[in-house]
Amino acid sequence: MLYWLTALSDGGDFFNLFRYITFRAGGAFLTALIFGFLFGQPLINVLRRKQGKGQPIRDDGPEGHFSKAGTPTMGGLLIVGALLSSTLLWARLDNPFVWLVLFVTLAYALIGFADDYAKVSKQNTKGVPGRLRLALGIIIAVIAAVWAAAYHPDTLRHQLALPIFKDTLINLGYFYVPFAIIVIVGSANAVNLTDGLDGLAIMPVMIAGTTLGIIAYAVGRVDFTEYLDVHYVPGTGEILIFASALFGAGLGFLWYNAPPAAVFMGDTGSLALGGALGAIAVATKHELVLAVVGGLFVVEALSVIIQVLYYKRTGKRVFLMAPIHHHYEKKGWAESTIVIRFWIISLILAMIGLATLKVR
Repeated sequence: MLYWLTALSDGGDFFNLFRYITFRAGGAFLTALIFGFLFGQPLINVLRRKQGKGQPIRDDGPEGHFSKAGTPTMGGLLIVGALLSSTLLWARLDNPFVWLVLFVTLAYALIGFADDYAKVSKQNTKGVPGRLRLALGIIIAVIAAVWAAAYHPDTLRHQLALPIFKDTLINLGYFYVPFAIIVIVGSANAVNLTDGLDGLAIMPVMIAGTTLGIIAYAVGRVDFTEYLDVHYVPGTGEILIFASALFGAGLGFLWYNAPPAAVFMGDTGSLALGGALGAIAVATKHELVLAVVGGLFVVEALSVIIQVLYYKRTGKRVFLMAPIHHHYEKKGWAESTIVIRFWIISLILAMIGLATLKVR
């Protein structure tokens, strides 16, 4: 919205700053951060009054989690609110990729909100039926995949770009949309599974989101793509505004989610943020890089899949408990140790993901 202030510029004044994505990205970060600090505690107070007993705790979960009973959920409302307001304020609103990412974020947030509301109101951990959640998530991903393909250059439409390999594209044809659906739906659910400890999910999301934002900025500039030998996707640079807002919103939320958490993000936040990461990857043609940058989420999701399949086949468990962060809880690791080590792993994977931009 503020981008239109450039119409008042003569090319050498303050208003000219709004032409630059990097300047507006900084503004989006600060706006989202301030939003979180201003509205965080009031939102928590409202959630605590409305929810009473807070998020229900699994009976079969780690013993240490019973002390968290009464903690309110739906803290993702704070993140999504900060994201939407700051992105709408600082991004170019004529950019289709910005609206694509916002659409996916808000749509998945609504699914998560419905799930959180069902859990809190019924005081059980079931929420919205899994098949309905999955069906709604797929519908959103179909729209996003078709949307992204419509605005990709003809040379990249329905193509899968391989990291590291220069100028290598695989034409997926009609299989591109199903592939993009898997990326978006898988990302949303993987982040959802990771959100099991205080502060565990939000920092890796911030790290992955910032990394993808940098990639979006790079592939949206023709000079950068020529230097880095990556594929040019016009318009994706504006996604950096969203990514910067995500980082600011994440910091604002982490202030209240740091152990011991005053609020949980709930499915409202985890599904929205995971869907956003998947949408950015699809928009920038870096779907495979997301698997590296978000490798922690991949491992969390795989641990659940492996556990379920192996148990159904043999009646035995591979992990003491899935997702894998609960396995380490059962082994006696302190919650803070698990969280910080997983943050470190996320940062390492992000650096590897960024390296794929230049290693060709």
